[in-house]
Amino acid sequence: MKKINKAIIFDAGTLITFGMNGLLPELKGLKEIFNGRFLITQQVKDEVIDRPINTKRFELEALKLQKLVNEKVLELPDSLGIKESEIVSRTDKYLEIANDTFEANGNKIKLIDLGETSCLSLSKILTDQNVKNVIAADERTVRLLSEKPENLKNLFQKKLKAKISANSKNYEYFKGFNFIRSAELVYVAYKKGVIKLGGPMVLNALLWAVKFKGCAISGDEIHEIERIK
Repeated sequence: MKKINKAIIFDAGTLITFGMNGLLPELKGLKEIFNGRFLITQQVKDEVIDRPINTKRFELEALKLQKLVNEKVLELPDSLGIKESEIVSRTDKYLEIANDTFEANGNKIKLIDLGETSCLSLSKILTDQNVKNVIAADERTVRLLSEKPENLKNLFQKKLKAKISANSKNYEYFKGFNFIRSAELVYVAYKKGVIKLGGPMVLNALLWAVKFKGCAISGDEIHEIERIK
């Protein structure tokens, strides 16, 4: 693998959040101040570019994201010499384990999808190579699975109104991953001057915009981020 210092691995949800808020140019600006690589897996590319580009509703955003790939703002793992077969193999394993972790009324609960799981796989490969990395993921489930699986179990019990059984030995497979949300990324963009809007309302507007477009962040968390600006 080509040696790199650090990387951010983007899940589909974060890219969609940026795209729906017209912030893809800011993503490019963030890359320019980041001493590392912005990566997407082929599975994520399928989700945000290859399939949507053939639908009129999502074609424009897919073309914008394809442009970022063409410009090497977003790069695929093969640019680092990482084989797709290795990612697929790890992804299949993580999917099987994740979706065999919780059960309600005798039915397994599907936790994460292919794109999210491929991000975990790539993260583990990079970590094994001593490359600092973080996964940009807006969806709460994958983050809770890694950081607080018992909280995820309780969330399912509340949501499904059913007793949830957990295969807790699976928790070990998902420890040690690091995550960042689009909310934190736009905060960095704001602090570093990547956001070209001025005025006291801009940060608040950015944080609520990403919340309404898919980022799992609470109003209290938004207020906390604003307090440290």
